Amino acid sequence: MRLPTAAITAGSLIGGWQLARRTGIRPLGGAVLAAGGVVAGREWSRRTSPAVTAALTATYVGAFALSHPLAKRIGAWPAVLTVAAVTAAASWAAADRR
Repeated sequence: MRLPTAAITAGSLIGGWQLARRTGIRPLGGAVLAAGGVVAGREWSRRTSPAVTAALTATYVGAFALSHPLAKRIGAWPAVLTVAAVTAAASWAAADRR
């Protein structure tokens, strides 16, 4: 069964942020983020080359890192939705659409 990595990455970025925000337990949100990264990374490595997998992993981790300073400029929800959309689009284009 092919898992849609675009949905996994976007869902784990949004879900991890919401879980951390609502519970106040940031490591819990980080666990969701890490789990999403592991699942997506496994799928990327099955479908793509090591270079594409590395690029998608960097995009996912970079999106998480970028969401923090971006939130200070445009707000938390817009920042998280923006990085989730960019990550999902990259994942779909490089791994899911094939």
